Amino acid sequence: MELGLAACFRQSAVPLPMRDEERLGQTEAISAIVFGSDQGLVGQFNDVIADYAITTLAAFYGKSRVWAVGERVYARLADAGLQLVGLLPVPNSIQAIIPLVAQVQIASETEAANGANSSLWVFHNRPLSGALYEPTRQRLLPLDKQWQQDLLHTPWPTTNLPEIVGGNSRTTRALIREFLFISLFRACAESLASENASRLVAMERADKNISELLEQLHGTFHQLRQGDIDEELFDVISGFEALAGTR
Repeated sequence: MELGLAACFRQSAVPLPMRDEERLGQTEAISAIVFGSDQGLVGQFNDVIADYAITTLAAFYGKSRVWAVGERVYARLADAGLQLVGLLPVPNSIQAIIPLVAQVQIASETEAANGANSSLWVFHNRPLSGALYEPTRQRLLPLDKQWQQDLLHTPWPTTNLPEIVGGNSRTTRALIREFLFISLFRACAESLASENASRLVAMERADKNISELLEQLHGTFHQLRQGDIDEELFDVISGFEALAGTR
């Protein structure tokens, strides 16, 4: 997608309307998508991404309109006073990501068609090495100038220069739509991977706690058993001594 967009940008006489990254979010409305989890044994997964989104959106001066993916993160964002415009289900498999992304695209395009001049951000947890994760954000729309300049300097992998078929503007918009689809799909997939990593860590921690508790219970059991044995031996010895003294 990026190579195709680079080819379109090189042959485009009029660049697409883009904005500088540092100026974004100071006066315009913000549309955000926050990916959470509705499964158990995920620890602080929803709290981490919700706090990150709340802190980031609070730094912007524009109004924030938020879609929440998952009921638990929806409740967390609602408690913070954010304007929530939609609740989306958390996909339970890779196959369920595509319908979710399509639903998000339809909602964002509907807002754009209604004249809502807002930027689109996505917040999610991404996996790290060692079964860890961290919250991250990505601005999808509008495209920034630095991103366009980076694509313009991307070398073509072969000596055969590309040719745009079907009109440059039409092809560019189609590629941008696919680029947004891939970006949303990747964000959702990384969120699911982070959720599984968080669940794995929680299960390992629970297994460790169970092992420690079992070890403690075994120690207590052996101590009590030894105490009962010692008490019985003392009773036998006391009885024997009493019997011997009587004789």
